[in-house]
Amino acid sequence: METSTPVWDNLRVLLAVHRQGSFLSAGRVLGTSTSTVARRIEALEAALGSTLVHRSSAGTSIEPDALRLVALAEELEHGLEALRRDSGGRSSQLAGTVRLSIGDGFVPAVTQGMAEFRRKHPEVCIELMAESRLADLARREADIGLRTTRAESQVIVERRLGVLRLGLYASQSYVERRLRGARLRPGDFERHDFVGHSGLAARQKVSEDWLVARGAKHFPFRSNSMLAILAATERGQGITMLAEVVGRELDRVVQIEVDDPLPSVTVWLAYHRELRQVPRIRAVAAALEELFHQRVGTG
Repeated sequence: METSTPVWDNLRVLLAVHRQGSFLSAGRVLGTSTSTVARRIEALEAALGSTLVHRSSAGTSIEPDALRLVALAEELEHGLEALRRDSGGRSSQLAGTVRLSIGDGFVPAVTQGMAEFRRKHPEVCIELMAESRLADLARREADIGLRTTRAESQVIVERRLGVLRLGLYASQSYVERRLRGARLRPGDFERHDFVGHSGLAARQKVSEDWLVARGAKHFPFRSNSMLAILAATERGQGITMLAEVVGRELDRVVQIEVDDPLPSVTVWLAYHRELRQVPRIRAVAAALEELFHQRVGTG
């Protein structure tokens, strides 16, 4: 029997309907039937005395007044996930899960570093989220983040890891075809192709602004995936700006010389202040700091 007040199960269903766009898809994600999804939504609407979901032949949509409930459901979801990661009763002080949020350009190095960390501390579980929309650390969507912009929230603790120096790179084949000498001079930019980012984050915007200011016009290949950008660069689609620590590990790629100083970006390690004394958070944060300094330096 349904209660007269909203409960987590019903809010969780509303959140799934909002994300999936239909009762059928929401049921698949939740592992339940379409009729159960409908019944849960009806119970929630009855408890609140208002319509929350608009149903049509094209699917479903959340009524504007219901978006506050969706936000509440997301807060509860993040809170429950954080509670799961923080739960006590461990056999070791370090035992538990640490969720990391990073840009996908950091993925290879961080994956390698965390694998080495887990050889020493197998009781720690790592959840690595590589994403263009970085997780909200203040809401505990993740435990630790690597960031190239400062946090706006007062609840976030930040450590400055150092500076990433950026460079221009192109494939050996591109250089042989179009850029003999592997040097871009003033006035050359407008006649070359560049591999760019879509959905520009702060670091990518710095890179593109620098290129455009020097005449770059042609960006025939863009992606929000660093893996795609690296692959496109290696396959001769154009010149791209990368962190030097990434560029020097690519195969068949040449660093391009330029006259003007290239931009650089500062990298910050960030986490919620409530996690400052959690042993596994401190251990993973220390490992990330050491990894950065080994590969990049302090800057």
